[in-house]
Formats: sequence, C-alpha cells, structure tokens
Amino acid sequence: MASKMIFLNLPVADLDRAKEFYEALGWSVNPDFTDENAACVVVDDNICLMLLTKDFYTTFSERPIADTATYSAAAYALALPDRQEVDDLTEAALKAGGTEETSKNERRTQEAEVGMYGRTFIDPDGHQWEPFYMPYPQP
Repeated sequence: MASKMIFLNLPVADLDRAKEFYEALGWSVNPDFTDENAACVVVDDNICLMLLTKDFYTTFSERPIADTATYSAAAYALALPDRQEVDDLTEAALKAGGTEETSKNERRTQEAEVGMYGRTFIDPDGHQWEPFYMPYPQP
C-alpha cells in the first residue's frame, strides 16, 4: 500500500450509471469496497474515487450537497503523461455521456505560455474533471 493516497468522495444520483461512466474511462471498480451505497473506483495506485449515493453521502456531512448541475463545487485536475492521454480520457468521457466545457481565452493563453495542455469535462453528475499535461524540466 502506498504511504499516501487520496480518496475523493463524490455524491452521485445513480450509482450504476456513475460506475459505468468511470469504467468507460478505463478505471476499475474495486468490488471489495463496493455495495448498494458506494463504489470504489481505482484511478491508479494512489487515487480512488468513492462514488456515494446521495443518501449515503449525507451521512458524512451535515452540509447540503452542492447542486453540481448548476454550480461548480470543485475541479479535479489530473496530471497525465502526454497530450494524447488528455485527449483520449476526454474523448472517452464524452462517449460515456460526459460533456466538454471549453476553456476561457485567458486560460488558453496561459497554457500556451507555460506549455501546458488541458481539457475539461463534466461527468453525468456534474463533477468537473480537468485532465492536463505539463512538461516538467528534466535535470
């Protein structure tokens, strides 16, 4: 087990639909941590999503669940090894029922200046994903 991991807890309206969406991205569901209330989606060795039915999600917080269909609650940026993987992940998301959000002109300019490349997609529950590639200087 890795020394540090991140688990993103995401409320979803339809657990089966959410599992299918994320599996279509090439990520896997860990059946050991999946039941009728939640599903553990493995992104990689250090990143997992916990898809939680909205009723179950409310047992973790007393605050109301954000209306992600209308408002942005968070943006999940995911660094990938190259531009093609950014495009492949985004295209898989679109085929699986996600929508693409286009970047603002200012962001495109910034990305061009630092050599960063990214796209943004929204999953069926309104969660915003930002896969990106940024070349790192080599020592």
